Amino acid sequence: MSAVAALALGYLLGSIPFGLLLTRLTGAGDLRAIGSGNIGATNVLRTGRKGLAAATLLLDLAKGVAAVLVVRQLWPGSEALAALGAVLGHCFPVWLRFKGGKGVATLMGVALGLAWPIGLVYAVVWLGLLAATRTSSLAGMTAAVGAPLAALATGNARYAPVLAALALLVVWLHRANIARLRAGTEPRVGKAGRA
Repeated sequence: MSAVAALALGYLLGSIPFGLLLTRLTGAGDLRAIGSGNIGATNVLRTGRKGLAAATLLLDLAKGVAAVLVVRQLWPGSEALAALGAVLGHCFPVWLRFKGGKGVATLMGVALGLAWPIGLVYAVVWLGLLAATRTSSLAGMTAAVGAPLAALATGNARYAPVLAALALLVVWLHRANIARLRAGTEPRVGKAGRA
C-alpha cells in the first residue's frame, strides 16, 4: 500500500498545473491557446512575462522536490515511486484531460529530491546547454538523459532505473522537437514558436 500511496501522492503533487494557474491569475490568458499550448515555463515565456516563466519553472521544480521529500518522510524507501508519479502527473494531469507539460523542470526537481548531486549535474547540464545553444528542448532532453548517468556516477545507482525511464518519457514527449531540430527549424528561447 505504501508503494501505491507514494505513487498517488507524487502524481497529485506533480499534476498541479502551475503554468496554467499563474497565467490565468495574472490575466495572461489560457496558456493552452498560446504558442505550443504546453503548460511549461518555456511556453509561459511566450506570453512575454519573464517573471511568470521563472515562477512557473521554480514551482514545477518545487513540486518534484516536494513529492520526493514528503514521501521520504511518510514511506521511506518509496521515493523513486514518488518521483515517477510527480513527473507523470505533470505530463499527464487528470485535471487537464491528461495534456500537460514535457516534464523537464519537474524531473529536475525529483532529481534534486532523490539526491542533490544528481540534481546538481542536471542543473549544470540543462542551464549550461541552454545558455550555450538557447534551445530549450535540446538542453532539457540532454539533462534528462544525463540524470541516470549522474545517478550511477555519484553512487546513487538505486535511482538510475526510474531516472532512465523518466528520461525516455521526456525524450518521447519531445519527438516533435527532435524532428524540428533535425530539420533546423527548432526555435530558440526568446523567439516565437513551439515549445
